[in-house]
Amino acid sequence: MSAISLSSTEISPTSMVQAAGVSKWFGDLVAVSDVSFGIGAGVTALLGPNGAGKSTLLRIICGLARPSKGTLTILGKDPRRDVAVLGRIGMAPQQETLWDQLSGLEFVQLAAQLHGLSHPVEAARGAIAMVELDADDERSLSTYSKGMRQRIKLAQAIVHDPLVVVLDEPLTGLDPRQRRAMIALFHRLSDAGKCVIVSSHVLDEVERFGSRVLVIAQGRLVAEGDFHKIRDLMDDRPLRISIRSNQPRTLAIALLECGVISGCELQDPDALVVSTSDVMFFRRAVALAARDHQVSLLEIRPLDDDLESVFRYLVGQ
Repeated sequence: MSAISLSSTEISPTSMVQAAGVSKWFGDLVAVSDVSFGIGAGVTALLGPNGAGKSTLLRIICGLARPSKGTLTILGKDPRRDVAVLGRIGMAPQQETLWDQLSGLEFVQLAAQLHGLSHPVEAARGAIAMVELDADDERSLSTYSKGMRQRIKLAQAIVHDPLVVVLDEPLTGLDPRQRRAMIALFHRLSDAGKCVIVSSHVLDEVERFGSRVLVIAQGRLVAEGDFHKIRDLMDDRPLRISIRSNQPRTLAIALLECGVISGCELQDPDALVVSTSDVMFFRRAVALAARDHQVSLLEIRPLDDDLESVFRYLVGQ
């Protein structure tokens, strides 16, 4: 097997990871319930509150747990039965347990050897460099900070150049610069044709992964796809929009009279927050109202057209 490479991969099926009716229960506890999806190359964010079933689902994807019902395939194969496909998966678990007596290079080198790489030291050094750590640092893992431990786990996950990379809360403990570097690495892996699945609670950073999300709540898949499109489908929840102008009261009255908004609130001398269920109608109406009433529009900004608001709405259902 070769060392890690970010050149385009030779396999690029539409769905590298395919779940069909996957459920997992432990006695009376249902951790995952009837989940189906297909994930191809690119970065996909797996979102959900604690206890939603994210880690259990990731363990099933990696072949570490068997579904109680349904099927999960990687590259068309069952990771529980096909040993070869396990070599195409890389995982960085959320758990902190490491071989603390080893150095970072020894830890990643061991992962390379377990995957049968012909040049494990070279591969380990390359993976460690990708996560911006020093392969010549001889300190043991027990001395590593939270952020360093997160990055060394990522290095061992990608050392064998897997096609499917599964990362459980990899941004936890990283400072802002390190997060930016890791997100850039996720995109490089994606650009190389890898399927990168990232579980995270850092919602403002997840928006920078890309727009594809899987949202898990109470063990069920409650939304899948582009989160902007998910938000557009929430017809029963009005969109809140902030408008700054030189005459907010006049503008509010005009918008209420034409029926384009369902509510409004004056927040500052020049700021108005309105609620609307018809964004296209609102866009036309606010321009006409401003023109007809000689109002100068300074800023129009959606307040909840972001991942965090979509996430809060979905998991609250």
